[in-house]
Amino acid sequence: MRVDEAVPAHPPDGAGARELAGLLRRTALGDAAAFEGLYRELAGPVLGLASRVLRDRAQAEEVAQEVFVEVWRLAARYDPEAGGVRAWVLTVAHRRAVDRVRAEQAASDRELRAGRAEPRSTPADEVPDQVERGLDRERVRRCLGRLTELQREAVRLTYYRGYTQREAAAALRVPLTSVKGRLRDGLIRLRDCLGVAG
Repeated sequence: MRVDEAVPAHPPDGAGARELAGLLRRTALGDAAAFEGLYRELAGPVLGLASRVLRDRAQAEEVAQEVFVEVWRLAARYDPEAGGVRAWVLTVAHRRAVDRVRAEQAASDRELRAGRAEPRSTPADEVPDQVERGLDRERVRRCLGRLTELQREAVRLTYYRGYTQREAAAALRVPLTSVKGRLRDGLIRLRDCLGVAG
């Protein structure tokens, strides 16, 4: 039976919570007819949820099929104390759909990084540039070491971690004006240490 042949989420003669629990218990014992009944009752809601999360019908159908394979395999592990069968199956569906979104995003991110990756071999004319960048990094590290701990933390959060000044203030549990003052003083000290013209 295909997912797209599923009946609507709540058919007029839809199974109640007890009936679903009975179908799942029999499914756990390997009863294919009970599994088919469970599928008929829940395939629509599962596909609907997966479609809302994934926004792609083909992927939603794949996820729905994976969900019912998992329900078949894990039916014996269902704990009625944790909630109803419908909620359990929909939780499995939501988790699967979110995992699919995350996997797609991770693959997209990897492709993007691979497209920007520099070649492994460094041509000879790039060596001086790399040495200079290394020296610059070392100078910045040395100058950061000359800041007070409070200034260094404010600079680290806003410039290296990407926090806004307001977020840095919240993270450091200090007023926004304190973060602004620490940043101003820290950046002046860094500018002087690095010999950058103000």
